[in-house]
Amino acid sequence: MTRLVHHARDLAPAAAVVMTMGALHDGHAALIRAARAHAGGGVVTVTVFVNPLQFGPHEDLDRYPRTLEADVKLAEAAGADFVFAPDTDEVYPGGPPQVRITAGPMGERFEGASRPGHFDGMLTVVAKLLHLTNPLPPGPGVTPTAAFFGQKDAQQLALVRRMATDLNFPVDIVAVPTVREGDGVARSSRNRYLSEAERISARELSRALFTGREAAPRGPQATVRAARAVLDAAASAEPPVELDYVALIDPATFTEAAPDHTGPAVLAVAAKVGGTRLIDNLPLEFGAPE
Repeated sequence: MTRLVHHARDLAPAAAVVMTMGALHDGHAALIRAARAHAGGGVVTVTVFVNPLQFGPHEDLDRYPRTLEADVKLAEAAGADFVFAPDTDEVYPGGPPQVRITAGPMGERFEGASRPGHFDGMLTVVAKLLHLTNPLPPGPGVTPTAAFFGQKDAQQLALVRRMATDLNFPVDIVAVPTVREGDGVARSSRNRYLSEAERISARELSRALFTGREAAPRGPQATVRAARAVLDAAASAEPPVELDYVALIDPATFTEAAPDHTGPAVLAVAAKVGGTRLIDNLPLEFGAPE
């Protein structure tokens, strides 16, 4: 049976952790199942914390859905041992932290350009939750915690990996593929904000990505052109898809990939549909030119 706890002192050290802001859906369930498979008989902890540091002054902190009872049921069905749902004072005793982790230049591009400070807040809370869910120091007989993140939030995943490497966190960062609805739309807590008509328009994001993937054998530039053509047409939809960016990104640095890029890449898109900002991406691989 899954235990709901609100204080870190009531947790057992986690072998695997899934960090969420709640409003759990099938995408989160896939993360928890992957964590359960990885942990074996070890403890799997799911955190549910709407982190105020990740929200800008005009973003939807108060509007963000809070569905803790349903979240616990989903986490239990997926195999979690604990749901850790702290209040703000538990995570940030004494108020907002004076010392924070900064995402640096890698966190100022793409999503970071649209949401200044967002990734600083994200990395700060990830670091804190890693300490709170597994306080054991690394050493003989202590297995590093594994933290599971969805590929849908590609820049978040890249930054958490960078933080773990640069700051020597004793944690394995594990990526889990994006879970999609039957119509191709990536699962997201924000989808519940979409009207029926907006949901139809939102399909164009994933359609652009799939179209770009089909063009990938012709190279990076053809990939981006194909995806952009779909989104340019979607700007005339009703309601329209208001494009922020579509780009082919080198996941190691989260900069735009060069025209002759080879190796892993992420085709990423961000757009507004109605009042809701959506992101999506596909991982791709480009071979060396013949």
